[in-house]
Amino acid sequence: MSTSTDTIAATAEDLRPIDLFDDIDDATLGRWAAEATIHDCNRGERIRERTSHDGVVFLLDGRLEMLGLDGEIEAIQGSQYAPTWIGAVPTMLGQPAPITLRAATDVRYASMAPEPFLDLVRVERTVFLRVIGQMKPMLARVSQRQQQHDRLESLGTMAAGLAHELNNPASAAQRAAGELAEALMVISQTVGVFVESGVEREEAGRLVALQQGAVERCRARDILSSLETADREDELGDVLAEFGAPEPWDLAGTFAASGIEPDYLREVGEVAGPHTVPVVRWIGATLAANQLAAELADSTKRMSDLVIAIKRYAYARPGELAEVDLREGLETTLTLLKHKLKHTTIEVVRDYDEALPPARVFSSELNQVWTNLLDNAIDALGDSGTITITTRLDGECAEVDIGDDGPGIPDAVRQRVFDPFFTTKDVGKGTGLGLDAARRIIVDRHHGSLTVESRTEHPTGTIFRARFPLAGAR
Repeated sequence: MSTSTDTIAATAEDLRPIDLFDDIDDATLGRWAAEATIHDCNRGERIRERTSHDGVVFLLDGRLEMLGLDGEIEAIQGSQYAPTWIGAVPTMLGQPAPITLRAATDVRYASMAPEPFLDLVRVERTVFLRVIGQMKPMLARVSQRQQQHDRLESLGTMAAGLAHELNNPASAAQRAAGELAEALMVISQTVGVFVESGVEREEAGRLVALQQGAVERCRARDILSSLETADREDELGDVLAEFGAPEPWDLAGTFAASGIEPDYLREVGEVAGPHTVPVVRWIGATLAANQLAAELADSTKRMSDLVIAIKRYAYARPGELAEVDLREGLETTLTLLKHKLKHTTIEVVRDYDEALPPARVFSSELNQVWTNLLDNAIDALGDSGTITITTRLDGECAEVDIGDDGPGIPDAVRQRVFDPFFTTKDVGKGTGLGLDAARRIIVDRHHGSLTVESRTEHPTGTIFRARFPLAGAR
């Protein structure tokens, strides 16, 4: 805070440069100026702390920095240059100052306490109109800054989730590639063993037939339960141990997963004779290579699908109408939110109307609405429950319902869910969009409606319904 001990009353001459008083004559201004006190402050000193209720500052000379919190870090959010006035709107609203004021240069300013300033606003209509004129843009800036902060927080959370989502198939692909290299090495070495052992052409044909038979059994296999698979591994391990195969339990796992039965291995032993051990290792490596190739294909497809979803979500051109399949936008959003569903038992039920034609919409903005509604539904359910997504054709309009069977929204909250700036979430949670903005996208941009139905009694649940014309704005 300023260390100045001056308590000199301001004069009309002091306050005349302030545009707030442009329409007040000198005599009237002199009476109000007597309610303000003059202060001098050195560069670097703080003249007002955030959360204070000290009234209004009239900056007469110099420059002030406005400091606000970015998370837990204090950061410069702007500057004020003399002559100007600061703090009128929070004072009128009876709210604490949202920023700290610090002298960026040596400054001279006048301060007026809340009560005399409120009297000034009530009595002097021109002052009242100027303050009111500043309320809307100031609140808009505050709202924009807060929404930007929340969206950045949300973007960081989503980015972390997406990185984790990409890392899983990437790690699986890396592991599969390493194991595939080992399997191919075993196959190569086994062929060399056959050549060195002098395996005849006819015998080699029988061995190749056994290998191909194992591959065919793998393709036609029945899926076993965990208990059945464990029992099968034990039986196969015993047979492989009888053959003298090294690490029989590792091989048994590969054979069991491929649908190979103990009788087949015994048949291999009868045909391969003295070559049984390298043959079962060769067949096991072949089966493992097929499994690992399938894992690689699945992992890379998962990564590709996620990248495509991100591109669809992020690269839709804002402000541009386009013909889109609503199901595609909903599925893209579900892909991006998959990391939030991963450690839950939440079930997503899709009830898409196949007769619903493409809609002419602002797709990037509509994707934000789906993200907001689905994110809210996931948060409402916690670890378990069901989310139901329904699309339907209603005349010339599309209807999209996103519902959950969670605890429902209490009446007091439901009446306010579409209010500007209203949220029940902590800072950094959610999408940063808010249901007010979601409804404006549906109502103002798409000439539709966004409504909510909710029950807190049995059966509980909430449904948000978006309805808008398929042909776009008319």
